[in-house]
Amino acid sequence: MTKTTREIGNEGENIAAAYLESKGWIILDRNYFFEKAEIDIVAFDRTQIIFVEVKRRSNTYFGRPEEYVTPSKEKNMKSVAEAWIYERKMETALVRFDIISIVQDGNSAPDITHFEDAFR
Repeated sequence: MTKTTREIGNEGENIAAAYLESKGWIILDRNYFFEKAEIDIVAFDRTQIIFVEVKRRSNTYFGRPEEYVTPSKEKNMKSVAEAWIYERKMETALVRFDIISIVQDGNSAPDITHFEDAFR
């Protein structure tokens, strides 16, 4: 049975969340929507709040996963992050935007690349 894009995305987000938790980070939220935009993971590394975009691909024939984070996606993430922070009255919190790129073909171990402070 073929997996849906959403199922593949959820698996990638689960891999990324486990990776971040293995670093001692706390996952604060997942799949947070504001208007029509979404943040995959909101995490806390004990110093700042990190908004994480997860991109997963089974190969790199058409480019690396992180190359699919467009300027438009960055803008949307910033808007969603502002809403998340506003709702929680955390306007003074330090924030950062990261990208986690995952390449995983079939049942092989995932190749995870973490781009900290990927954009401002």
